Amino acid sequence: MDISTKNIQAPPPAPQPSPAEHKRAARGATRPGDRIFLGLSRGSGIFLLVIMAAIAVFLTYRATLAIGKDEANFLTAFEWNTGVIPPKFGIAVLVYGTIVSSVIAMVIAVPIAVAIALFITHYAPRRLAGPIAYVIDLLAAVPSIVYGLWGALILVPHMDGLFGWLDEYLGWTGIFSWDGGAPRSMLTVGVLLAIMILPIITNVSREVFRQVPQMHEEAALALGATRWEVVRMAVIPFGRSGVISASMLGLGRALGETMAVATVLSPDFDIHASLLNPGGGTFAQNIASKFGEASEFGRDALIASGLVLFVITLLVNGAARAIIARRKEYSGANA
Repeated sequence: MDISTKNIQAPPPAPQPSPAEHKRAARGATRPGDRIFLGLSRGSGIFLLVIMAAIAVFLTYRATLAIGKDEANFLTAFEWNTGVIPPKFGIAVLVYGTIVSSVIAMVIAVPIAVAIALFITHYAPRRLAGPIAYVIDLLAAVPSIVYGLWGALILVPHMDGLFGWLDEYLGWTGIFSWDGGAPRSMLTVGVLLAIMILPIITNVSREVFRQVPQMHEEAALALGATRWEVVRMAVIPFGRSGVISASMLGLGRALGETMAVATVLSPDFDIHASLLNPGGGTFAQNIASKFGEASEFGRDALIASGLVLFVITLLVNGAARAIIARRKEYSGANA
């Protein structure tokens, strides 16, 4: 006997939970380990903000005590005399030296670091890429004072030839004129800083380039692209935000480098048009060289200069975040 199914009705659909009930169920289903990890990560973020705020408050308070007694213009004065009465000090030379030396280091280090990272990830055979990567990693672990000693004993004596060549062919510009003194100048500091930040930028860029989806490169090769065209059209656009982040990490070290700069530079409180003549100074070098013998007021003045370096670092990091945010289409998360 056939049984007709025409009059059989489907059961009504089960009621769907509301969004609030869904959230409560999700919270109830969360494991204790997840809740602990969430609390720890959230607490770590809040603790970091508290530390940053505490540093800012401390620097601002101590800087206010010093700047209030400064008889010179703190932002434009070309002198640092905190031991006289009335005290006169300013940061114009320190701002110039810090920015110029860091820019020189970035101009030298970033192209070389990106080229090394591309060579290791896309050109070098595996037997060669491994040792090169190991040496780069090793350079990143060298202490700053070792770089400073190497710069003072090896780099500075061998900069005479470069300085002479620059003075002969580019001295007419004024930027590369040389009076023949010891090459303890901003250009030497920039070269040393470039060597120091090169491993950082290279390592981060290398890891970013390794994350390029293989299908992107294979698609470009299938379309007839050469190795360089694959790098230019697929690898570099994908890793652009990562390279910017790596560059900002290197710039952060260049801005705050202390002992290496203090060992190589012949400081004075004057701004020289030429990058080859001795003189100049940076925030970190000035703090390191004067803090030990400074009075209580002198230390407050050095802390005031440290506050300016703190603000410059925050502005650099903020600019880097803005640049990366404008290029989200190149991030690996959106690939």
